[in-house]
Amino acid sequence: MQQPIRHIVMWNVHGDCEAQRQAAIAAVRHEFEALRGQIPGMSGLEIGVDVSRVSYACDMVLVSEFDSSAALAAYAEHPAHLRARDRLEGMRVARHQVDYPVVTVPEAE
Repeated sequence: MQQPIRHIVMWNVHGDCEAQRQAAIAAVRHEFEALRGQIPGMSGLEIGVDVSRVSYACDMVLVSEFDSSAALAAYAEHPAHLRARDRLEGMRVARHQVDYPVVTVPEAE
C-alpha cells in the first residue's frame, strides 16, 4: 500500500515596496492554485499568506498532498508545474521545503 505524502514549501517573495510584494504574492498564489485538477495523484493543495508580520516568518506557504512519493516526483516534472515555476522566476527569493509521509493516527475509543 502506498502512503500519502505531504509537500510543504514556504517562500519569501521579491519586492522593493509593499505593492510589489503583494503583486508577487498574488502571482504565486494564482500560478499554484491553477494547478488544481491538472496533476495526477495530487489530492490537495492549499496556499496560505502570512499575517503575523514577524521578521522570521516566510511570506507564504504551499501545502499539498500526493497519493504517493511517486506522484510527488511526477509533479516535480509535470509540464504544468514547470510552466508555473518558469513564470514565477525571480519572484521568489527564498524557499524552504519539507516532504513527509502522512501518518494517520487511530482515533481513541
